[in-house]
Amino acid sequence: MSKFIKFFNELSIKNVPQVGGKNASLGEMYQKLASKGIRVPNGFATTAQAYNYFLQKAGLKKEIKQILKGLNTRNVTDLMKRGAKVRQAILQADFPADLEQAIVRAYHQLSSQYKTSSPALRRRGSGGGLDVAVRSSATAEDLPDASFAGQQETFLNIQGEKQLLQAVKKCIASLFTNRAISYRVDKGFDHFKIALSVGVQKMVRSDLAASGVIFTIDTESGFQNTVLINSIYGLGENIVQGNVNPDEFYYFKPTQAIISRKIGKKHLKMIYNNDSDNPTRNIKVRLVDQQKQSITDQQIIKLAQWAMIIEKHYQRPMDIEWALDGKDKKLYIIQARPETIHSIRDYNVLEEFKLEKRGRIITTGRSVGNRIGAGIANKIMEIKDIAKFKPDQVLVTDMTDPDWEPIMKIASAIVTDKGGRTCHAAIVSRELGIPCIVGTNDVTRKVKAGQKITASCAEGEEGFVYQGILPFQVKKTNIKNLKRPKTQVMMNLAEPDLAMLSSFIPNNGVGLARVEFIINNAIKIHPLALLNYSKIKDAKVKKQIDQLTLGYKDKKQFFIDKLAQGVATIAAAFYPKDVIVRLSDFKTNEYANLIGGKQYEPEEANPMIGWRGASRFYDEKFKPAFILECKALKKVRDQMGLTNLKVMIPFCRTIEEAKKVIKILADNDLKHGKKGFELYCMIEIPSNVILAEQFAKLFDGFSIGSNDLTQLTLGVDRDSALVSHVYDEKNDAVKCLIKYVIEAAQRTKTKIGICGQAPSDYPDFAQFLVECGIDSISLIPDTVIKTTLAILQTEQKLKGRRKKK
Repeated sequence: MSKFIKFFNELSIKNVPQVGGKNASLGEMYQKLASKGIRVPNGFATTAQAYNYFLQKAGLKKEIKQILKGLNTRNVTDLMKRGAKVRQAILQADFPADLEQAIVRAYHQLSSQYKTSSPALRRRGSGGGLDVAVRSSATAEDLPDASFAGQQETFLNIQGEKQLLQAVKKCIASLFTNRAISYRVDKGFDHFKIALSVGVQKMVRSDLAASGVIFTIDTESGFQNTVLINSIYGLGENIVQGNVNPDEFYYFKPTQAIISRKIGKKHLKMIYNNDSDNPTRNIKVRLVDQQKQSITDQQIIKLAQWAMIIEKHYQRPMDIEWALDGKDKKLYIIQARPETIHSIRDYNVLEEFKLEKRGRIITTGRSVGNRIGAGIANKIMEIKDIAKFKPDQVLVTDMTDPDWEPIMKIASAIVTDKGGRTCHAAIVSRELGIPCIVGTNDVTRKVKAGQKITASCAEGEEGFVYQGILPFQVKKTNIKNLKRPKTQVMMNLAEPDLAMLSSFIPNNGVGLARVEFIINNAIKIHPLALLNYSKIKDAKVKKQIDQLTLGYKDKKQFFIDKLAQGVATIAAAFYPKDVIVRLSDFKTNEYANLIGGKQYEPEEANPMIGWRGASRFYDEKFKPAFILECKALKKVRDQMGLTNLKVMIPFCRTIEEAKKVIKILADNDLKHGKKGFELYCMIEIPSNVILAEQFAKLFDGFSIGSNDLTQLTLGVDRDSALVSHVYDEKNDAVKCLIKYVIEAAQRTKTKIGICGQAPSDYPDFAQFLVECGIDSISLIPDTVIKTTLAILQTEQKLKGRRKKK
């Protein structure tokens, strides 16, 4: 149109120097992606030339230089004063007449396209006319860093010439916000090598519907097989500003399915306002609408498909803004920019922790992991006090359960009085990579709240709690070119939130995915309480269920959906590698702790060897709950397309039990062999070992659970501190049984792996397994690299021995 104005149909990504990244990208999509069904509202952009012309004609360049001369950005008060002065100078300056006319003409042209041109629009100063969004787009052709993300302003529902010209000027002034000035000064950038383009785009009436953002990558982990969609009611600025907790949907690219959804609170909605000085305002969202998805599944799928088209066009992960028009009911893309993956842990580097000096030992216990953590001790003894815990403190407590996980995730270390290496605190801290010392018996008596302590798990099996914050080193070894051993190295996982990040560790899939953590964290309710919801008389329990199942009239569907989403997230993270999901293995006391659970659970003297695993699944009292589990897993495989999911039966005492459970699975369309469905059995009871060849006729594979196998071989309750000194996975009796069952699996050509704790804790135990010829070893994420190196070494030795023979 002119040197000052370019419409979207005149722009492509090549025009970044003239109109900045945002506007160039809008032109690129408007021109090249409309044919693929992607809708982008039309608009125009002022050019870098227009910006420089304005500064020159208004004499602003010299004035701004003078205002900023000698600025010290670390003097915040001075920065604020000077920034305000620059912005005021820009806002008070007049546009050159020819530039102003060019902007107004472009606005008329855009209005005509959308049939909103009228006498009211042509009258200078009128608030009537086309409603547009006015956005800043910085240009920085010659600079090494030209992102400047979030430093400039956006104005919505701008109508009429006067309001538009004011908004354009405000956008230009926003190039000199305090944060933008400070950023450029600190980076050594020249303020005048950057220009500002202003994008003017037809508004999408999302104030009457919904809007949000899309990432074609998981921003936390860098996992590239998902599309993450956030959605809220009303205009999208509430997401950008962080005012509203949005709905969150994950779409899995390979199987083209929604695998996860979380309903956000969405308590505010930004809508149009008639006040020209405040063109938008927030209103409250009705509670019933907060509890619903802000967009439909069909709309989620359409947005995900568009996002994949955009990503393919740009050949890189993208950050996209979208809007749903409440009038025409159509979806639109209103922005797209490259997404920068945030720093993630480098799994090509092996970390080894070592204390530089030791202090006074306060107490000792059993090490979990091999890391060191230090900080101020916060003694939390009851769940009601967990809100008092702060990030990077050391959690000191008697013992933990799943309700404590929110604070466990932010702890620098965890130390408990009770528990062994397979207790809750140990399992969770391993997965989180947090140093943990369990079974001290006295840490809550010996450590005072507020005391500075160091927890060291880097000195072998015994963990030490030291007085004071001690210095330590972390040695890093690059294993980028690490070879893959013949023995498959898999992972033990429970928390879906960690799955995508863990997938970057060299692995052959997941040998053990525990559903108990998903039930504890995402569901929290006993499945029988959901099935018998209408019969519940306890008002407190019913209220808790109602709060957790908002939006669900069918309470049992809540269980199916939440379990399916958790399992699907893990299966998707490792797709197409095998992910072996163990069916629920709660003990009666653990089930009783779920909401509404006490009514359905007996009290057992020793739940560890009581009503658990397979014996529950076919029991008529529990069978309806087990069927919910089956339906969730069927949903993951059939509806979400994650056929890499395999199922494993825990604590299966007899052949008869195995047959009963297999029949229930088949009755619920999880038939052995159908669509490649495979079934595994845990080997954790001596009867499984003795009758291994008979069990092999029923299953595709075995997984040794060394924790339970050890306790049942040695007759030790593994949760008892009194006999914990007897508990030893490396005991010859245990190793004999493991060697025997591996040989039985080899004779019957049945896959066999191990998912117990021993190989994660003891590299020499992993070496023993390799010598026995095990097919796979499943480890906690933290120990995969270290144990892989030990396996490679063992395989090399065995190869050398065979050559000598």
